[in-house]
Amino acid sequence: MYDDKLDSARIALKLGLGGAAFLAGADKFFGFLADWPRYLSPFAASILPVTPRVFMDIVGVIEMVVGLAILGRWTRIGSFVASVWLVAIAANLVLAGFFDVAVRDVEMAIAAYALARLTEVHDAHRAALPTPGAARRVDVAA
Repeated sequence: MYDDKLDSARIALKLGLGGAAFLAGADKFFGFLADWPRYLSPFAASILPVTPRVFMDIVGVIEMVVGLAILGRWTRIGSFVASVWLVAIAANLVLAGFFDVAVRDVEMAIAAYALARLTEVHDAHRAALPTPGAARRVDVAA
């Protein structure tokens, strides 16, 4: 049985994670929140075929798409992608020496995974409900 109290947690995670992903992605182009290229580890920067600035622009587009997926109708898949993405970001941050931020991103990855699983339960519950207006049709034969 699905508990409506769980739905408030799902919605909070959906808005928080989707909004944060979109905002962080958009900020890759403006730099109001952070100097994003400085978080790129020297190792990652050395193997990239593009400059750190161009890479961050690409990352920004990906994060905005993932954020919109989470906020939209692709919450489950967007959340799974965000979870893996955040673990990869955390690994890069460890290599760059930003351990505190890496811990935060691992926690966000766990939250994204939880959102994906809550969404699975929510969607399964909704699929099991009768469709509105699909009451049984009774044929009256004359």
